[in-house]
Amino acid sequence: MKLLLTAFSPFGGEKINPSLEAVKLVKDKILETDIIKLEVPTVFGKSIKIVAEAIEKEKPDYVLCIGQAGGREGITPERVAINIDDARIPDNEGNQPIDTPIFADGEAAYFSNLPVKAMVEAIKKEGLKSSLSNSAGTYVCNHLMYGVLYALDKKYKGAKGGFIHVPYITEQTVDKPDKPSMPLEDIVRGLEAAIKAIICNENDIKTVGGSEVYKKIEKSLDILIPIVYT
Repeated sequence: MKLLLTAFSPFGGEKINPSLEAVKLVKDKILETDIIKLEVPTVFGKSIKIVAEAIEKEKPDYVLCIGQAGGREGITPERVAINIDDARIPDNEGNQPIDTPIFADGEAAYFSNLPVKAMVEAIKKEGLKSSLSNSAGTYVCNHLMYGVLYALDKKYKGAKGGFIHVPYITEQTVDKPDKPSMPLEDIVRGLEAAIKAIICNENDIKTVGGSEVYKKIEKSLDILIPIVYT
């Protein structure tokens, strides 16, 4: 199996993007699944095009996009992407779409078909802060998530896709003392836990407030893998 793992270039005046630094350090193979890494420009339109080309070339089973959400405390899988671009700042090529649909023939929103609650639980089991997010914003992160789910819905229905936002890494907050951060190695650990949850959970788990209903021990891995029975 293959998982396409994408991350954004730095933007908004930052010299680094924690999503890119973390993705570089994620293992190249997880649970016999090949991890294909791709750097994506923080640019409206171009970001979707580059990832769509990679999907066509690699035919991955999963597409997981990673982006920065400075100000969030934890690692947050996203539930939904909406069909709107409303940029608070220009992208890296000066584009700043306002109230613009991403695809005129697309749905108002697409929901991730990854096991997002299982991903949250797997990250928490690593001792890291995590929660399910219901808003990916309206900048390039939401733009790319929507574009990926649009492509999967239109052309690659057997594949699954979604998005995770990560917080600033520690060195980014030296001049932002009021902003939370997370060590880079912890973000890497959280992403790898989320990827294991994706691979091990065909369906999502049923949770209330993030608590598990069903789980099993994957003894060969010595990790806790949540599962759902439908």
